[in-house]
Amino acid sequence: MEEIELFLEEAKELMQKAVDHTASELVKIRAGKAMPNLLDGVMVMYYGTPTPLQQVSSVTTPDARTLTIKPFERSLISDIEKAIINSDLGLAPQNNGEIIILTIPALTEERRLQLVKNAKSECETGKISIRSVRKDTNESIRKLQKEGASEDAIKKAEIQVQKFTDSYSLKIDELFAKKEADIMKV
Repeated sequence: MEEIELFLEEAKELMQKAVDHTASELVKIRAGKAMPNLLDGVMVMYYGTPTPLQQVSSVTTPDARTLTIKPFERSLISDIEKAIINSDLGLAPQNNGEIIILTIPALTEERRLQLVKNAKSECETGKISIRSVRKDTNESIRKLQKEGASEDAIKKAEIQVQKFTDSYSLKIDELFAKKEADIMKV
């Protein structure tokens, strides 16, 4: 029974990680609003080392459609611009010698639908991860039956794993609904 509890705890943990990862991926899908975490994946060459943008500058949002980036060292402006241009964000940086300004364009209806499709794809990937955890956990629990665990305990554990699967899948559905509403809001 103790081993079954360990498998259940591990399953719960792994499913939560799948939900957390999905949430972090959804944050990267921009909804037409300027958010500093939009630049999370941008790496700047800092003395020959790829460094996250947030470690070499401060990123602020003066309004809903603008991001400003103020490098800690003025000499980094051109490197930051290159990093933004080379990223897959599709943003055109403008600089005034001290700060870099990014204007987030309004989304077209077609682009919004594409972003919703991307969000749905990310959520489906998260659900696949959860189902994979369910499958692995159930296999591990069934192996315990061969080692002498009771059939009732195995059945109860499998029911519990299914409850976890359903609850974490629902969390991903909620994340998607929230992101879809955010993207489609004009």
